[in-house]
Amino acid sequence: MAVAAAALARLWAALFFLVAQVACEYGMVHVVSESGGPRGRDYCVLYNPQWAHLPHDLGKAPLLQLQDWSASVLCSPADLPTGGFSNQIPLVARGNCTFYEKVRLAQGSGARGLLIVSREKLVPPGGNKTQYEEIGIPVALLSHRDTLDIFKSFGRAVKAALYAPNEPVLDYNMVIIFIMAVGTVAIGGYWAGSRDVRKRYMKHKRDDGLEKQEDEAVDVTPVMICVFVVMCCSMLVLLYCFYDRLVYAVIMVFCLASSTGLYSCLAPAVRRLPFGRCRVPNNSLPYFHKRPQVRMLLLALACVTVSVVWGVFRNEDQWAWVLQDALGIAFCLYMLKTIRLPTFKACTLLLLVLFTYDVFFVFITPFLTKSGNSIMVEVATGPSDSATHEKLPMVLKVPRLNASPLALCDRPFSLLGFGDILVPGLLVAYCHRFDSQVQSSRTYFVACTVAYGIGLLVTFVALALMQRGQPALLYLVPCTLVTSCSVALWRRELAMFWTGSGFVKDLPQTPWDAAPVDGLQPPKDPSAPPCQQLPSEDAVNPALPEEQPPGPPTPQELGAAASPVTQEPTSPAGSPQHMAQEQGQPGPVGPTAQPSTLD
Repeated sequence: MAVAAAALARLWAALFFLVAQVACEYGMVHVVSESGGPRGRDYCVLYNPQWAHLPHDLGKAPLLQLQDWSASVLCSPADLPTGGFSNQIPLVARGNCTFYEKVRLAQGSGARGLLIVSREKLVPPGGNKTQYEEIGIPVALLSHRDTLDIFKSFGRAVKAALYAPNEPVLDYNMVIIFIMAVGTVAIGGYWAGSRDVRKRYMKHKRDDGLEKQEDEAVDVTPVMICVFVVMCCSMLVLLYCFYDRLVYAVIMVFCLASSTGLYSCLAPAVRRLPFGRCRVPNNSLPYFHKRPQVRMLLLALACVTVSVVWGVFRNEDQWAWVLQDALGIAFCLYMLKTIRLPTFKACTLLLLVLFTYDVFFVFITPFLTKSGNSIMVEVATGPSDSATHEKLPMVLKVPRLNASPLALCDRPFSLLGFGDILVPGLLVAYCHRFDSQVQSSRTYFVACTVAYGIGLLVTFVALALMQRGQPALLYLVPCTLVTSCSVALWRRELAMFWTGSGFVKDLPQTPWDAAPVDGLQPPKDPSAPPCQQLPSEDAVNPALPEEQPPGPPTPQELGAAASPVTQEPTSPAGSPQHMAQEQGQPGPVGPTAQPSTLD
């Protein structure tokens, strides 16, 4: 017990150190030409306020001459110029000695500040307490790329001012991300739950096309959860090690999956359009031999076009993020509709395992990597040393909306991963299905959706306080799981909620149950082209005998409703068709119809 307590204490100390070690801030260096050439420009720098603080207002920052001494590392007095750096801000190269040695020499030669040019990723210029007390000038790191741009744009005779403008605690783009995330979870959860319940009620439905087939829902098992998490861990490590090679494969997969999701989301609306019902002629081509409708082909072409346009212009920061978010939301809705967690036990297992996965790869991996960076954050934002400069598309992204110059320094986009939407969204979908099963007026669904919104707000607050990327599942999983479990306890339905056995034995009849099958007539469109004419419902679905009205589904039937129901060409004994023939009634004329499902 004592050993476990000591290990826990060390873990908390490590996490505290990880948060506390970020003793750096972003600042700006405002550069103007001494000859009065082009308008001044701001460049991002990373500085440590423990050396010296920078003024928040550019008007209060002294405009000093910028001395290019980047050919020297400034590690010894021999590296100093003859006249020193009196009232100047020298630019020196990084390396060969500590930051303290560089700034001590610069301050001793009369410099009013120090800019260290770095060809590598910017890191905070650190020191110890004694060194901080000795130094009184600001020291900051400037990227080598920005250094080249300064002298290319303004020439060698330039002046610079160091300042650190205030930045809002949270950007307004967080509101947009919040609306998109909560809206996707609510709509996806409601759609998935409604679709599942509708499939339980409707055994016979009309079909407006041979290609109209409902996507099968996949029930997630504990084995599938374990395999999925292992694959996630492996893929994340592979991306961290071979990012430049694998990023294009991920982009291609996203294009294919997002176009499929967009098609799935728009297909129900397109099927209600009064035109384009004509089918392609008979042929032997793959997929086209099913004779899809023209409007569905046009929809598929449009979805692929949107995905290709994003793939070509994905690095256009001005507008490509809109397409990425639209495709990402469609992908999330499609996944929420297709993947189903059958029990709250499965929900708990999935959320807790991914909770551990998220926390480990954000907070623990910095102690396992040479660079000290989180594997999760490094992969999500793209490694700074990546040769391709590509970003993974599996996130919702919104550009910063505040007018602070610091938007140049920090990431210009705020990000939210798809996993932070899909994982809690699967629990929301399960809650909606359980609401329908126990007839609880969407109590679980509303409570879980609100809990997700609260968890997302807590994530934003943590992001503002720590000023670093946060594992959203760290806050979303406890909020949604605890809320769902609390509602089940309050309603005394925890046993049914845990096992998913909340089926109501006496389900009320719906209009689909009360009406005979032959009463479900498809709307007849006299203007439909000849190629649209299909067998009538009278020929496809024979009338049920009056003494055999369709009754409510049994629990066994409800449990088997996850897979699509098909009819064989021959009618088994005991079926309505067989009974009708035994009673002397005419059997079905023509082929037996394949039932479809509603979107």
